[in-house]
Amino acid sequence: MTSWFSRNAGRLILLLLALLLLGWVLSGDKDAREVETPERSAAVKVGLTTSQAESVERVLQLQGQAEPEQVVSVRAKTGGEVAATLVEEGAVVEAGQLLARLELDDRPARLRQAKAAERRAQGDFDAASRLADQGFQARLAAERARAELEAARAQVAAIELDIAQTQIPTPIAGVLNRQIARVGDVVAVGEPVAEIVENNPLRAVVRIPQHRIHEIEAGQAARVTFLDGQVREGTVRYVSTVADAQTRTFRARVAVANPDRNLPSGTSVTVEIPVDEVRAHAISPALISQNESGELGVKVAVEGKAGEIRARFVPVTPIRADAEQVWVTGLEESVRLISLGQGFVRDGDAIEVVPQGELAPTGEGER
Repeated sequence: MTSWFSRNAGRLILLLLALLLLGWVLSGDKDAREVETPERSAAVKVGLTTSQAESVERVLQLQGQAEPEQVVSVRAKTGGEVAATLVEEGAVVEAGQLLARLELDDRPARLRQAKAAERRAQGDFDAASRLADQGFQARLAAERARAELEAARAQVAAIELDIAQTQIPTPIAGVLNRQIARVGDVVAVGEPVAEIVENNPLRAVVRIPQHRIHEIEAGQAARVTFLDGQVREGTVRYVSTVADAQTRTFRARVAVANPDRNLPSGTSVTVEIPVDEVRAHAISPALISQNESGELGVKVAVEGKAGEIRARFVPVTPIRADAEQVWVTGLEESVRLISLGQGFVRDGDAIEVVPQGELAPTGEGER
């Protein structure tokens, strides 16, 4: 027996040490299980900014295109060779102002001939009229003379009109956008000579979504922003009563005064139509985050139990925005926004307010 113990003494010592080590581990694990994990009790230091609601226009913002009020193709009413063009392209013209003139050719000679025929017909009619009461044949001769006189007068009038139509005026005021027929060109009746564009007023054409059409009607004020940054006041002049079958949108026109005609047409524009006025807060976009449900909101400081201050996530709805700030609704009239350290607090966390200068911006996102 003694020899067996002597042979296995090393193994017995190792086994005993293993059992003692296992007991110590289990004892320590039990102690660890008995120690509760402490809750997060330290308040997070944050900076606050007081925000006051203000009256803000809620606007419908639409993208559209600027179009001229009217585009007229001035066409020749008689044929002939262009003798002169009287206005340079790009010039502003008034209604009735001459744009071009055609060669008269033989028109003056034909007019003299027609007037001579009219005088002869007039003499024949006067002579026949004096004999009209001498019987049936005399009265019939007088009627024939009257008809010939009317025909001669009509011929004179037609040639005079043809001569007048060699002068080509603009039917509307506007800008000579294009001189189509130039000196030496021969035009036929109905062929275009020039194009006049009237840009006053200018029309901003937009498409209104079907779920917002009930907010828009003719007569509403609007603001139109052009690509160069110019902002002009306008008025809704027309709203379609039938939606487009493809897009389910309603076509609308906003008239913009353009007395100097310096606003071009054919460019893209942004149209804002105020639809009502609401109370909203202007805040930095950096203060807006999302909760676990995907709602947009901001974190504010509220009084908790026992007078402590806690963070609260409040959902908001953006209604307007520019390059620097966003106007949101959903907040009380006056709130204390967590403006610094908001990335380190969750809804319901205790917070400690410190002066803004003592808390550097973290730039951390929402957890």
